[in-house]
Amino acid sequence: MESDHIYIRGLRVMGLIGVLPAERLAPQPLQIDVDLEVDLVLPGVTDDLNDTANYGAIADAIAVLVRASSDILLERLIARIADCVLSFNHVLVAHVTLTKLHPPIDEDIDSTAISISRSRQATDSATRHRAIVALGTNMGDRVGHLRFALDHIPHVVASSQVFETDPVGGPQNQDAYLNMVIEIDTMLDPYALLRLLNNIEAQSNRERIVRWGPRTLDLDILFYDNISIDDETLTIPHPRLRERRFVLQPLSEIAPDLCPAEWNTTVPAGVVHARGLLRNLISTTEH
Repeated sequence: MESDHIYIRGLRVMGLIGVLPAERLAPQPLQIDVDLEVDLVLPGVTDDLNDTANYGAIADAIAVLVRASSDILLERLIARIADCVLSFNHVLVAHVTLTKLHPPIDEDIDSTAISISRSRQATDSATRHRAIVALGTNMGDRVGHLRFALDHIPHVVASSQVFETDPVGGPQNQDAYLNMVIEIDTMLDPYALLRLLNNIEAQSNRERIVRWGPRTLDLDILFYDNISIDDETLTIPHPRLRERRFVLQPLSEIAPDLCPAEWNTTVPAGVVHARGLLRNLISTTEH
C-alpha cells in the first residue's frame, strides 16, 4: 500500500557539530530535509490539524534540537532528529537528510550529507526514559513563556496545575512566579535533555546575571528515571528539591511517589496559590 507523505525541505539551522577543533568553537550552517510517511485520509475528511502531523511544530522542534546540540558526528545528530520527529503523533516513518553546507576540508566541495530512515515501530521498541521537569517564570508574559516551553519540549505526557508563588531567595522586590511540573517521555540522554532545555530558555531571552534572580523561563530536570548524577554540569535529583514547596506542590500532582515523606507538613508553606491557567494546554500541544 502506498504511503502518504509530508515534506519539510531546506530547513537551515546553525548547529555545533564536527570533529575538528575549529568546528567545536562556533556553530555552522546545517540543512535538514525530512520526508514524513503519514496517513492523510482522516485529515482529508475532517480538515482538523489534530488529525495530521503538524509540520510547523515538527520544524520548530528540529530547529530547537539542532541549536542545542553539541554532537561530534552527523550520525549522532541525525539519529536524534529522527527520534524527535517520530515522537510526534501520526508520523509512521521518518526519512531524514542532514547536510553540512560548508564542511571545513581542503578540497573544493559544496556540502556533505547523510540520510537515514526510521520507523515508529522500531523506535517504540527502543529504550525510552521518564524525566520530570520543573518550569518557572516571573518576567514578562509569564503564561506565554510557559506555553512556549510546552510547545518546544517534545512528548509531554503529564502536567500539574500552574501555581503562583512568592519568590524564594535572590534580590528583593521580584514579581511572583508561575510554577508547574511536567513529565516527559524521552529518548534523549540527561545531558542532551539539559542542552535542549537550556536552548529553550535562551530562546525565551533567559539571562543568568544574578543567582535566583528574576527570569523569563527556568527549566530544571528534577528526575530522570531512577538515576543519580552529580558533576559540574548536572545534578539529578535536583539538589534543592526537598526544600522548595513551589516545586513539591505541583510535583505531588503528577508524581507523588517522588515527593519526600511528610513534605506537606515539614516544608515551609510560603505563599502558593493554584491558578489552573494551563490545565487544558497539554491536550493541544502533545508531541
